[in-house]
Amino acid sequence: MYASKVRTLKQTARIVRRLRRNGRRIAFTNGCFDLLHPGHLAVLEEARRRGDALIVGLNSDSSVRRLKGAGRPVWPARVRARMLSALSCVDYVVVFSGATPHRLLRTLKPDILVKGGDYAPEEVVGGDFVRSYGGKVVVAPLVRGYSTSALLRRTACADNRAHSRRKRESGAGSAAGC
Repeated sequence: MYASKVRTLKQTARIVRRLRRNGRRIAFTNGCFDLLHPGHLAVLEEARRRGDALIVGLNSDSSVRRLKGAGRPVWPARVRARMLSALSCVDYVVVFSGATPHRLLRTLKPDILVKGGDYAPEEVVGGDFVRSYGGKVVVAPLVRGYSTSALLRRTACADNRAHSRRKRESGAGSAAGC
């Protein structure tokens, strides 16, 4: 079932045409979705509430590395796509390699583009294009306290503190901490 939700852009465009013929509204969101957390879930659920079908543009591994830096993503695209596909609010996942989802937006022309509350509506990438044909741009409420980058920093600091403690206990001196 999960694999059937992960589609190419060409396949998804055909699906969108069929859905539109049946009067369905298409919602779209995009992101890295590395270490899926409650903030991601809130955006995905809000996006699905706004449309009859939700398409998620998922940054490829190389795209995530360009955006987030070395060491990212934590999970490869196939794993991230599978996790997204397991969610009932997600109808289709399309992996893209660009820095932005512009190509997906131009091809799919969603009725609603949804991003998380860490964006202002005028800052949403592709928002001007979506508004140009009458689509809507929605910023979902921010769920505070959840960030993949912050989680990774906290984890790294905890690892550094544990390493320093082990070094001190073994008499080897201290390591730099966070």
